[in-house]
Parts: sequence; C-alpha cells; structure tokens
Amino acid sequence: MRKHPGLSRRDMLKSSGAVLAGAALSTRVMAAAPPAEPVTPTLIEAAKKEGQVVYYTSTDLPVAEKLARAFEAKYPDITVRVERTGAERVFQRVGQEYSSNIHAVDVVNSSDAAHFIVWKRDGILAPYVPEEVAKYYPEEHRDADGQFASFRVWLSIIAYNTNLVKAEEAPQSFADLLDPKWKGKIVKAHPGYSGTIMTATYQMQRDLGWSFFEKLAKQNIMQVQSSTDPPKKLDLGERAVMADGNEYNIFQMKEAGRPVEPVYAIEGSPIIVGPNGIFKDAPHPNAARLFQSFALGREGQQLNVEIGGLRSVHAQAKEKAGRRPLKDIKTMKDDPAAVEREGESIKSHYTRIFRV
Repeated sequence: MRKHPGLSRRDMLKSSGAVLAGAALSTRVMAAAPPAEPVTPTLIEAAKKEGQVVYYTSTDLPVAEKLARAFEAKYPDITVRVERTGAERVFQRVGQEYSSNIHAVDVVNSSDAAHFIVWKRDGILAPYVPEEVAKYYPEEHRDADGQFASFRVWLSIIAYNTNLVKAEEAPQSFADLLDPKWKGKIVKAHPGYSGTIMTATYQMQRDLGWSFFEKLAKQNIMQVQSSTDPPKKLDLGERAVMADGNEYNIFQMKEAGRPVEPVYAIEGSPIIVGPNGIFKDAPHPNAARLFQSFALGREGQQLNVEIGGLRSVHAQAKEKAGRRPLKDIKTMKDDPAAVEREGESIKSHYTRIFRV
C-alpha cells in the first residue's frame, strides 16, 4: 500500500497523536498493568471456539510461518493466518483498516518499536501480560501497562566473505572499514528503505558521528535497499565485506555452510527490537491471547533463536551453540523515540552524503 502523497513517516506518526518517550520500550504509564495471566484450560477452550488468529508481522516469512505451524501443532483446533510485509506497510495497513472501522488483525509484530507507542497512544492495544513475560522478561523489554513486549531482538553487524577475506585481515571495527584496501569491496543497506538500517544509522551517527559516513561514502560503496540484501551480496561474492545488515541472515547462511562470518565491531553493534502486541478490537481475542503467550513464551522464543537466527530476552531461552551470546557483545543503545524524532533528517543527511 502506498503512503499518502507528500506525507512523511514522521507526519503519519504525528497525525496519529504520537508522543514518543525516551527509552527503548518506555511509554507514559496509562493505568496499572494487569496481573500476569497463565494459559488455562478455559483460555484454550475459548480460543478453540474462535478457531483462528490473524497475525500481521514484519518477521521473515519462513520464520513467521514456522512459528505459526508450531502453534498449530500444539493447538490443532486453531489456525494462524500470517500476513507478512515490511514494518512500514504493517503500520500503514493497520492505520487504514482502523480508520475504516475494519478490525481484521489480532496480533501484530513490527520491527519499528515506535509503532507500538503510537498504537498505545491511540488506545487500540489491549493490555495482556503472559505469565512468562512477567516472570522472565527484563523490565525494559515489556511495556509498563502490559500492552506489548519484545518478541524479537537482533543486531545490525559487519560481516565478510570467507572466500575473499582471510580472518586475520577482516575488519574488526567500523573504523577499519575506512581502510583504503576496502575501497570498492563494501556493501550496505539504506535507511530510507529499511527500518533496521534506519535504527542502525541513528545509533551509528550518534555514537560515531556523521564524519564516519562521510568517509565511508568515499569507499565506493555498493548501496542496496533492505537489511537482508547485504548478506545476500556477501554470500554471492559480489562484495567482500558488509558494513551493515541483519545478523540473523548471516547466522542462517553460515549454519547452512555458506562462506560468511559475522564481526562485532569494537565500537558496539546497533541493536534492534521488534515487539508483539494484541489489538483491543481483535476479532479473535482469546486465540490472540493464547498465541501471544506462545510467541513470547519459552517455546516460541527458542524457535526464534534456533530457526530465525534471532535473539531473545526471555531468561530461559538458550543461545544456539556456535553463536556468540548477546551478553558477550557490546551493543549500542536503541532509542526509537529519537529515531522517530530525527528520522527525516537522518534520511536526507544520508542521501546527501551517499548521493542515493
């Protein structure tokens, strides 16, 4: 779906009445958080009677589908309809549907945490705290009013093609990418297209300064769109190094035997958070709650880790062997409120520097 002509992303959020707070998942507290709810036979029976849950998500389709199939295997009387598209289109679709009084979606996931602040301010999210979220999620990864929580976490990283670059010669920092030996050998994605790269670009310009990007632009960068594109170019050998892109794609490729290797920059890697929430006017409210409990529970979170190459903040989720644990990685600080506040200027500044 297309945006309204001349209407920027920031305009859309402002028109929704968004007043963004400062921390990663913080919002103004609207009311007391509801008590945590376990999955009960009563909830399961009510969900079975509804028979379906509709899930709008920006998660990679194969991962979202596997989550849906795992839920259906556990609750065979309930089907999950996955509607996958980019985070911006998810946001637009919800806005268009609700403005037309269409209530089709039950549970939503977005890679842009600011969307949940908007939906909460608009009063269209339902408070619901799964028992495992209350027990096992850090406070900063669950909304104070229980309206959403971090479903998935991932990093934007440097990586290299092991057929083209020796391990001892690989870049270990963002500063290393400025070495003349990498000229014409680097690929990166665009913040005007990718929400992940918008978030990463904000964190990097805040911590490294725009001067880093000005120098990087002189390296004859291959500019692509989505955060999934740099890993693909790396895998194909079209470029030796990627300056940004999804860690989870690199995990999936490496574990499939492809010639790629992740690098965690010594300055810190940008971190991205994608929450899940339930809509107040969900057509299948009980199935929505059951699905939310599953997705945010240990079983769903472990599937994210194992199959999706994603990170989890669930205290009982296990890191996959062979991957560096998130706790051992230096990360930059996520701040979706600042991204939204400065998003348009970031895109225009980036476009001027890279001329794309």
